[in-house]
Amino acid sequence: MASLGSMASLGRNKAAIDSQWIESERRSDFSSSAEKTTADLENAQENTSSDTQSLTPEHREYLIQRHGTVDLDPLPDPNDKDPLNWPAWKKHTNLALVAFHAMMSTFSAASIQCAFQLIAMDLDVSEQRATYLTSLVICIIGVVPLLWIPLADRWGRRPVFLLSLFCSCIANIGCRFSYSYATMALCRAIMAFFICPASAVGSATVVETYFRSDRPRYLGIWTLMVTLGVPVAPFIFGFLAQRVSYRWIYVVLAITNAVQFLLYLFLGPETLYLREVKLTPTPTDPKTLKNRLLPRIDTTPLTLTAFIKPLYLGLHACVTIPAVSYSMIFLWQILINVEMPSIFIRSFNLNTQEVGLQYLAVIAGALIGEFGGRFATDQFISKPRAQGKEQPAPERRLLLSHFGYALTICGLTVFLVQTMNAGDSWNITPLVGIAISAVGNQLVTTLLIPYAVDCFREQAGDVGVYITFVRQVWGFAGPFWFQPLLSEIGFGGLSGFIAGFVVFFCVLPTILLQYKGKEWRAKLPHA
Repeated sequence: MASLGSMASLGRNKAAIDSQWIESERRSDFSSSAEKTTADLENAQENTSSDTQSLTPEHREYLIQRHGTVDLDPLPDPNDKDPLNWPAWKKHTNLALVAFHAMMSTFSAASIQCAFQLIAMDLDVSEQRATYLTSLVICIIGVVPLLWIPLADRWGRRPVFLLSLFCSCIANIGCRFSYSYATMALCRAIMAFFICPASAVGSATVVETYFRSDRPRYLGIWTLMVTLGVPVAPFIFGFLAQRVSYRWIYVVLAITNAVQFLLYLFLGPETLYLREVKLTPTPTDPKTLKNRLLPRIDTTPLTLTAFIKPLYLGLHACVTIPAVSYSMIFLWQILINVEMPSIFIRSFNLNTQEVGLQYLAVIAGALIGEFGGRFATDQFISKPRAQGKEQPAPERRLLLSHFGYALTICGLTVFLVQTMNAGDSWNITPLVGIAISAVGNQLVTTLLIPYAVDCFREQAGDVGVYITFVRQVWGFAGPFWFQPLLSEIGFGGLSGFIAGFVVFFCVLPTILLQYKGKEWRAKLPHA
């Protein structure tokens, strides 16, 4: 499963609006962030040209000395505290820390997938109940960013990341010493609550550090790490669970979080910077011990609306249809991710280590889908615009998404049918289907998310949070009925069910959006 990963932001002033634009480049999922905001970049370049002409001599001299040019987008402030003015080594170090932290959210969620059978035996529960330890994390990672993002926008990224890593380490230690199903589920829930901030605001820290011309490359690194967290975890931990004990998975996670905490404590700078906004102390903001230890960067009042505003986007079909269609594709990737271990162990008598190796098919499919989707977008959308032709309508992206739907259906059909026909003898053909479906999932991610962002450019961060919320909630619900459905209709019946499901919830709504999208976009509040 290429996309767990996976997540939101609000803003009140220019810098906070910038932060919302930042969040658009995230998720979840959310690969090919560079292409989805090309129109925003064009507008920003015009604004930058105007801003360059109004620079003071001191500001201009500082930028030339620091960057060798004033043709920068966005224009940084003339001081070293602005992350855009940091030296390259500092930016890259921060990128490595944040990207790895974001990967750990999906990595931690998927860490026990190859050990469901061992967990079920140890805790005396069914394998189906053991899978809920993963689906629980999926749900929390989707919902909790609604809480973290407003906090990170007020107090900064660094304190949120440090708290995240410290508490995640403690929670993983708790999982290691949990000897009942309920206790382990509680500790997994706490871990998920605290590990998810980087998947929600990680892209924001990346974009706050790099100029727009550099963002596609470095955001690609961040999104790739988030994507690879899911299949890499069982690939690595399959060996560990087989050779030692599945409980050592939690030990490794705790040690990793502790090392991350120390590295971020000494090497992780704060990237939230309110450019061109001068905040002055007020009588209502006394220099208390709390304010000295945890200073508030953005003094915008924190209200309940800040936590629920992204959900209001569900009232607009231009966002809801892509969110639901993408989530349905993601749902069936969850099927592979959750059910493959138990199916392969039962059908082919594979051990935990051998099951982990099967996830190489997901990794290969995700990589192919990422680079293939980017190439297709370049040829179909970006290249005509670069050649001076009329800018394609956002709905043009939707046409390519049907290839992703088709590959998902074909891949899942191959996986289910070939698994059924294989009997008790393992062969590679089910993995070919898994790789094909992973390619389709990544194509859909690449195309539908940018369309939703194009419709709400000024609320791009909220769009990312809403889509992540829908995706993760469905991902949480799926494992509860996957096994009963498979037992009821079998592998062949499930392949037909998936085909009809994708056509009804993905293909038909997308066709409707292709024809009505322009009309609906014209009625949006910002139109």
